[in-house]
Amino acid sequence: MSLPPPENSAAAEEREEAMPWSRLDRRMLLVHPVTEVVRLLPVLVVSLVVGSTSGNHLWSAIVLAVVVAAAIARWVTTSYRLGPVHVQLRTGVLQKKVLSIPRGRIRSVDVQAKPLHRLLGLAVLTVGTGQHAGKGETFELNALDARVVPALREELLATAVAPLPDSVDGGAVLPAPPVRELARVDPAWVRYAPFTLTGLAVVGAAAGLLGQSGAAGAVASSAVVDDTYRRVVSLGVSAAVAIAVVAVLVVSSAIAAVRYLLVYGNLRVTDDGERLRVEHGVISTRHTSYDRARLRGASIRRPLLLRLAGGARLDAVMTGVSASEHESSLILPPAPRSAVTSTAATLLPEAADAATLPLVAHGPIARRRRLTRALLPVAAIAAATVGWAVSGRPVPGWTWIAVGFLAVAAIALALDRYAALGHRAHPGLLVTEHGSLDRRRVVLDARGVVAWTVRQTFFQRRAGVATLVAATAAGTGAYRVLDVPVDRAWAIAETAAPGATDVWGGDR
Repeated sequence: MSLPPPENSAAAEEREEAMPWSRLDRRMLLVHPVTEVVRLLPVLVVSLVVGSTSGNHLWSAIVLAVVVAAAIARWVTTSYRLGPVHVQLRTGVLQKKVLSIPRGRIRSVDVQAKPLHRLLGLAVLTVGTGQHAGKGETFELNALDARVVPALREELLATAVAPLPDSVDGGAVLPAPPVRELARVDPAWVRYAPFTLTGLAVVGAAAGLLGQSGAAGAVASSAVVDDTYRRVVSLGVSAAVAIAVVAVLVVSSAIAAVRYLLVYGNLRVTDDGERLRVEHGVISTRHTSYDRARLRGASIRRPLLLRLAGGARLDAVMTGVSASEHESSLILPPAPRSAVTSTAATLLPEAADAATLPLVAHGPIARRRRLTRALLPVAAIAAATVGWAVSGRPVPGWTWIAVGFLAVAAIALALDRYAALGHRAHPGLLVTEHGSLDRRRVVLDARGVVAWTVRQTFFQRRAGVATLVAATAAGTGAYRVLDVPVDRAWAIAETAAPGATDVWGGDR
């Protein structure tokens, strides 16, 4: 498969209109029926039960026939065209859709291969444009022959990166840019998996599925579960609760560790000066390529549990890559903080120490606001408890202990949030950090900021603080410096982007 070089002339558009449409690989006809059968498994089970009850097994055959027919119709009605001006995708059985993307708008190319795809030698190629894509608006080619995908990915990304000249004076061919390995996963990093809550989410989802399917009753009434339950309860309520908690933590930790190894195994991050590549996965693989010139910073995430374990996660702040999409901006999964900060320093050599430097604190007003917001709910609970006691109704002693514990926890959380709050600004660079349960430090290239906003709520105006918002086309789209003294807000923006705030001059 060959992709013509990008052009913008009217003649190129005419040639593009004359180009034929291509279909996806025929092996897609094996992928989609299996995928749909798995997705519609509850419907198939119901149809099987209905057929067994009525003695008519036609229901199951009908469901399977519909699934296969839908897969065939999807293959017949899906086609694509990679022209010199646009890449186009045509889909739809009842409602026809044509998705057309100018080649100059391509920001990233993501290649995935699930187990069935790998077995059949196929891959899924997704083109990213930096815009949020709704349902049916994603340029996804599922599935292509895996052998042609690497070359196609490089050619698609070549539209976003200015190609180097093929030769210099004298006809000497320039060597290919060297490839640097920025990071490689260490199997020992799996120790951070239990601190990501992934396992608990899987356990909770499995419990919900059992409850909705009606199988929970059968499992609970089984001899093994019933005997185990009786033995645990006989130890006492406290011991039973402790055993249940430990069991859930052990199971969820094991699930999280297995998922970590399968999803992030073989992870490798490389950079050749033009492209940043991230690849990972054992059973299902994922290869993501980014235009290096569109890198606008990095985000170091340290959720509370992961932070207590000494870990962190690194994401890229990249134009055209939404940080809200799962794994779309991943550079390093949960890993030692030292590995994350060193990778961030290599990724952003002009801001090598920004990931570890102490930040400028925001002062006593910001601390007071965090304490106030944390203690208000506790004060409301305490007032309700006092009102209950004053009315003459009995209040258990443990209630006061619980209120005191909540007050201490709220103060600790507020002080931790304040300890994380800070910023640092240098010409061309803005660093901001905030959060406790999900702490994030963002190192942002101020050259990518398209607008600066100073925002104040009613209570911020009364307190004399403001929030500085740096709007950018990268990552989440906006990064905030929270509760900074209002007289310093514009000065921070001016320091990070000299001259950017001159238009407001005397209004500040």
